[in-house]
Amino acid sequence: MPAIIEPPPEPGAPLPPLWKRLAWFAGLSLAGAFSTAAIAYGLRLLLR
Repeated sequence: MPAIIEPPPEPGAPLPPLWKRLAWFAGLSLAGAFSTAAIAYGLRLLLR
């Protein structure tokens, strides 16, 4: 069975490209903002 979680990179291993790291950052921040907004609006509807 293959490992589900990858181990950390070896010391001295090259970093992924900057565009890929920035894309992950932007995607995770947008997903967090959208999920927070969805939960807030859902709670707001429940409290009416």
